[in-house]
Amino acid sequence: MKNRNLFLIAAITLLIYSCHNKPSENGNDITISPESGTSYKAGDAVNVTVHYPASVKADSIVYMLDSVKVASKKDSSAISLKTDTMPLGTRVITAKVYQSGKSQDASTNIVLLAAKAPEELTYKVERVYPHDTSAYTEGLIYQDGVLYESGGGRLKTAPNEQYIGQSSLREEDLNTGKVLKKTMVDPKVFGEGIAIVGNKIIQLTWTEKIRYIYDKDSFKLLSTQPNNIGVEGWGMTSDGTKLYMDDSTNRIWFIDKDKWTPIGYIDVYDDKGPTDSLNELEYIDGRIYANVYTKDYIVVIDPKTGAVLEKIDLTNLYPQKMRNPGADVMNGIAYDKATQRIFITGKKWDKLFQVKFMKK
Repeated sequence: MKNRNLFLIAAITLLIYSCHNKPSENGNDITISPESGTSYKAGDAVNVTVHYPASVKADSIVYMLDSVKVASKKDSSAISLKTDTMPLGTRVITAKVYQSGKSQDASTNIVLLAAKAPEELTYKVERVYPHDTSAYTEGLIYQDGVLYESGGGRLKTAPNEQYIGQSSLREEDLNTGKVLKKTMVDPKVFGEGIAIVGNKIIQLTWTEKIRYIYDKDSFKLLSTQPNNIGVEGWGMTSDGTKLYMDDSTNRIWFIDKDKWTPIGYIDVYDDKGPTDSLNELEYIDGRIYANVYTKDYIVVIDPKTGAVLEKIDLTNLYPQKMRNPGADVMNGIAYDKATQRIFITGKKWDKLFQVKFMKK
């Protein structure tokens, strides 16, 4: 249903990678190593060296990491960058070579990966509950004994497009799967992830660049606000002080819960590369749990660095050949903080699973 177009991210990455070893204006080539795109594991030391001809009489060299000064030298001897606490992903390194009061820049970039492969966890099913098969699950929250769910869908925009129903916001009975309260979204709009802030529920939309604000108790729509953060609106969760939102890529945005302004982000990587298509999110005990769109596994993410710390393969939780007719991919993680229960479901699934994750 979702055509996840990552063209914008690819274009930005290509632009970053093209910023490499700029020649100086007077013809004296100043270059910097390591080579653009070189990969390192978190914790590795990155040795950075500037190279320039003897005709360049440098007064000083200032090194910048993502536009922040990290070192200064009087000569071209190498510097060593520590990466153990550095956020993962593409990091741009720039050397500003000063000569007679003027500076010339040389830039490169590195790709910082997770220090090690994610630990493979297993799971145990503790209980199975019924789930409404009309819900194309985009967001799932359990709070104060109440299960909230955001269902996606909208009117067909093309004759060959699959119709999955109209988006909604729901309150459901965990034990019976019965919908206790529901409000429908504009049929032209595709609803996505949800988060609770105080006595309000925020619901993202997929490509419409808006978000809906509801009264948590009555589901009355209080306002429609812009969402100009990220490529698209996908999953969302909260740690109680700020919101986390993903946008179809491997990026998770940090958002001020009251002002809806971006206050940071992480790019999610394991030891091999980026983990793209992050979808429904849940914050559990200081870590972010994320569905990966179309995949039957969940990744556990360090919100400080973006490293994938753990991975849970749920292929056998509800195998495709056993799913109810019309069931789509796994999506939906909810956490009952009071009892430490974790709930997992999928789009149009007839079951919601209470699971426990554990080491193998």
